[in-house]
Amino acid sequence: MNILQALTKEFNIKEHYLQALIDLIDEGNTIPFIARYRKEATGSLDDQVIREVVDRLTYLRSLHEKREQYRNLIAEMGKMTDEINAALDAAETLVALEDIYRPYRPKRRTRATIAKEKGLEPLALLIFGQELDAPPEAIAEEYVSEEKGVATVEEALAGAMDIIAEIISDDAGYRAMVRKIFNDKGMLICRAVDSTKESVYEMYYDFQEPVKKCAGHRVLAVNRGEKEDFLKVDVEVPVDDVLYSLGKAINKKKPRTERIIADTIEDSYKRLIAPSIEREVRNAMTETSEEGAIKVFAENLRQLLLQAPIKDRVVLALDPGYRTGCKACVIDGIGNVLYTGVVYPTPPANKTAETKKTLLPQIRKHNVNVVAIGNGTASRETEAFVAEMLKEIEAEIFYVIVNEAGASVYSASKLGADEFPDFDVALRSAVSIGRRLQDPLAELVKIDPKSIGVGQYQHDMNQKRLGETLGGVVEGCVNSVGVDLNTASPSLLSYVAGISPAVSKNILKHRETHGKFANRRELLSVKGLGPKAYEQCAGFLRIMDGDNPLDATGVHPESYGPAAKLLGHMGYTNADIQRRTVGDIKSKLNSLPRLAEEFGVGLPTLEDIIKELEKPGRDPREDMPAPILRSDVLSMEDLQEGMKLKGVVRNIVDFGAFIDIGVHQDGLVHISQMTGKFIKHPLEVVSVGDIVDVTVLSVDTNKKRISLTMK
Repeated sequence: MNILQALTKEFNIKEHYLQALIDLIDEGNTIPFIARYRKEATGSLDDQVIREVVDRLTYLRSLHEKREQYRNLIAEMGKMTDEINAALDAAETLVALEDIYRPYRPKRRTRATIAKEKGLEPLALLIFGQELDAPPEAIAEEYVSEEKGVATVEEALAGAMDIIAEIISDDAGYRAMVRKIFNDKGMLICRAVDSTKESVYEMYYDFQEPVKKCAGHRVLAVNRGEKEDFLKVDVEVPVDDVLYSLGKAINKKKPRTERIIADTIEDSYKRLIAPSIEREVRNAMTETSEEGAIKVFAENLRQLLLQAPIKDRVVLALDPGYRTGCKACVIDGIGNVLYTGVVYPTPPANKTAETKKTLLPQIRKHNVNVVAIGNGTASRETEAFVAEMLKEIEAEIFYVIVNEAGASVYSASKLGADEFPDFDVALRSAVSIGRRLQDPLAELVKIDPKSIGVGQYQHDMNQKRLGETLGGVVEGCVNSVGVDLNTASPSLLSYVAGISPAVSKNILKHRETHGKFANRRELLSVKGLGPKAYEQCAGFLRIMDGDNPLDATGVHPESYGPAAKLLGHMGYTNADIQRRTVGDIKSKLNSLPRLAEEFGVGLPTLEDIIKELEKPGRDPREDMPAPILRSDVLSMEDLQEGMKLKGVVRNIVDFGAFIDIGVHQDGLVHISQMTGKFIKHPLEVVSVGDIVDVTVLSVDTNKKRISLTMK
């Protein structure tokens, strides 16, 4: 199999672009660097497509290695034939390869191997050939041997049937036939282990659905219910259909062997093939569902990380609590902590007057612009208190409910302890809540992406695959935004292309020892950061007010020459970049292809240079919707059917989206309530962080369920 041709066909990308991409990957270039600074080579493939190609490339290379491994093993056994060789070459999946190698795989002791030890294999092959010149019983008499442990004709035939059953079970063609029937006609059947037990899986206590139609989130829910011993799950197929198909392929219907072959086929299917294929089909359903869930998680995470920051705002951050109180801190516009404390405005203490005496002076002293309230325990009561307190402030101040998922993970981590060694765990959590409002990306990179709470069934899936995918999303987001080299934390720096966690710490040590970086070239003096790493990371690191204004842009140092030529061509200087007075360039240029050739760069690179010079240091997140700022509070009891509200999309799952409408409990917009048109997935309509208009359909205060519609 030609891997390059397979990728070309699968992704519909020109072969020379794919070859260039593979070469760049093999040379050790990072995906963000390739996507941003090697557009001419790859045809401007974006980072998501590149990641998909690299994933598939890794799979196909693994498939090739496994194919050659099996080819060598079969050849060493002396059993290689032209037919097997061709089948190995034609196999396009690991499952197909496993089917081909299955007959040659070393086996534990089975009924068939025991029968072979008794010398019954020749009898089995004679019967399976179905061209007997005497009844099977007569031929079997020759294999009766007390010495070999075959006491009767019946034992000889039974042993021969065991060998034939294993031959049928190991045949790649027969397995593929049964697998197709399972996929085409199989039904996922769920039953309750104990129907009297209450659980969240009650809708699956008597449930069935065709395998080919079963939605991913249902597969994962059923798997969890089975794991927690609430459900018994099977895949059932019409057995008669399977036996008919196998019989048609195997049984020659010779009078002397028809019955024995039919019985052996049934035994082979029920005892050997069906349990194995059912496991395979269940595993395949799970893998497909996991991949779908991982993609949704990844897209949700991307949208969350790229939410608009609230820059240059002084924030009062509150991590609510009951008995332990509400942890409070004031953070200035660049994330420095100005005040910390603990107040008790919620039950059981209800010290609202004392809390106002503590917080109002801090709000006035530090000119707080916005209050960030974590959405966890006691959030509802804290929100009510804050709404009341803000009425006593002369200036206009709003509050925001901040999703605090993962804040406790950060606060208890070594990183949290290193950042704030003198703070207790709860105060670190409050700082995290405030900072993630100011700059979601810079703060959320400190937390394991799996703990951020924008996925579904994330604990039930392949953790390695999930971690790799989410890590790639974070890397993509960090590099698309860019990082301030002189202020970024080691956590943020470690996601920059080409920078390892160890090198990110060395950058911090260099800053502490030598002061701020004045230009990008100084990176080469950082321990462990060589020319290759510099090439990969330089374009994504920003230096504000440094020696060269281009260092504050996304222009790569390798393109400083063409950028200078372009500025000279337009009559601008580097000082104009610093003053942001370059203005619109593209509309003033006549022939970009000619200029690209003149300046010695590709057209995509020239266009990127122009964008950077027009808006140096531009943050792409500025185009995203800003958080909803609230000044008053609602409760579930205030909600009425038909009420129209604005809300923020907090999480997206296969069956809908959860919307924060300011009542502590998120409401669900089911996929059927999103639009008047048919959609396959909620991501076609909404993104995490979107501000949407919703109407209340129903409220169940007992079950704390709110149904909303966007129609």
